[in-house]
Amino acid sequence: MKLIRIHPADNVAVALEDLLQGEALAVDGRQLTAAQAVQRGHKIALAPIPAGTPIVKYGCAIGLAREDIAPGQWVHVHNVRTGLSENGEYVYRHKTYDLPQVAPRTFRGFRRPGGKAGIRNELWIIPTVGCVNNIAQQLVRENWHLVSGSVEGLYAFPHPFGCSQMGDDHAQTRKLLSALVRHPNAGGVLVLGLGCENLTMDQFKAELGEWDGNRVKFLVCQDETDEIAAGSALLKQLAGYAASFRREDIPASELVVGMKCGGSDGLSGITANPTVGRFSDRLIALGGSTVLTEVPEMFGAESILFERCADEAVFDKAVEMIELFKRYFTSHGQVVYENPSPGNKAGGITTLEDKSCGCVQKGGSAQIADVLGYGEAVTRKGLNLLSGPGNDLVSATALTAAGAHLILFTTGRGTPFGAPAPTVKISTNTALFEKKRGWIDFNAGTVAQGESLDSAGERLLDYVLSVASGEQTNAERRGAREISIFKDGVVL
Repeated sequence: MKLIRIHPADNVAVALEDLLQGEALAVDGRQLTAAQAVQRGHKIALAPIPAGTPIVKYGCAIGLAREDIAPGQWVHVHNVRTGLSENGEYVYRHKTYDLPQVAPRTFRGFRRPGGKAGIRNELWIIPTVGCVNNIAQQLVRENWHLVSGSVEGLYAFPHPFGCSQMGDDHAQTRKLLSALVRHPNAGGVLVLGLGCENLTMDQFKAELGEWDGNRVKFLVCQDETDEIAAGSALLKQLAGYAASFRREDIPASELVVGMKCGGSDGLSGITANPTVGRFSDRLIALGGSTVLTEVPEMFGAESILFERCADEAVFDKAVEMIELFKRYFTSHGQVVYENPSPGNKAGGITTLEDKSCGCVQKGGSAQIADVLGYGEAVTRKGLNLLSGPGNDLVSATALTAAGAHLILFTTGRGTPFGAPAPTVKISTNTALFEKKRGWIDFNAGTVAQGESLDSAGERLLDYVLSVASGEQTNAERRGAREISIFKDGVVL
């Protein structure tokens, strides 16, 4: 099979492999001849598409024809334009879909005091300000010997913020970092400050709320004669506490999994993203939770999500999330549809609607239980939407802060980064999986080769439970762990 028509209403098909000019093709009983060479992941017209009429993929309009397009022609940025604008009107039309039946599953995790579970038992160093990044990294280098027994790692998360910020940016940095401190994958956390920054340690403690003094320690470097000796002593105490935890059987219902895509291609919405959607439905059927973010990559496909909001209150929060992000764009003089990226276009994605319709496939068919603000944590079981941008590092950090134990990251082009939470890279195509074995953890390209989405989703569930039980991702093996914090305003 060289072409796939995703939905019966589609007037384009997607090439599953490179096509030659003049090549005879067949899809759903239609006979075509390729008018041009078409790369894998790109679209080809199945019927005449007059200028100004919709290009339909996933059963949705993904843009408008710039000119008349004949059957067999390549359909891409040269002959398609977006149909999006900054304005949108939304009506709540509730739909529900059945979830699959899934037998109870467990993973081997760490039970924390208070009842939460973690899938890693690590020591984390969280700088409150960028000025102490080097000290945090030196503490990691000089104290790696503390990693032994059930203590699985020692990591610092440098960033450039925590000072010279005002208003919302200052609040977002404080909120995001305190959320990371609370993350259950960390058995012990050292919060590291300088002493003169405007994110003071007192502010940070107030944001953090209640904490366990055995699990969280604080160090202000300007107060110490030797901050490395003082920090090392605190890390030793934290390691002793973290060493008391052991893996045990925990129901899969306690897992929280973030979902993200980046370096997408024309197969993302056909293979990897719907595979993640099948996984999401299965985890939710088990009583677990998933989190979908990248609000700008919901533009043009938001109605697909809105109709699955559990009630009107959730619908109202979802609409507000979309509208606030549109205002964020327009307040900076930017159009909401300034997407996809050059790499996306090279991979076959033509418009933001095209990208968004593929992106939301990760959300499966479950009801949307809640809508979270940036830095907020999951409190309701099921599918959650999280306010955040499309940027890979920023959104993956936000997913971790929301409480995601691990993150599923689909990609058609590959990327080596890792979030603080284990980051599973899922390839849209087998060629990428074979080329980048050191980056890619799971191949969903098999769907384009005949594997059913249900089979791939079940296979992904098995793999996620293995990672939750301690199997390392490629990013973890390489030590790739980074954070990035969303900012909007003035730097003093």
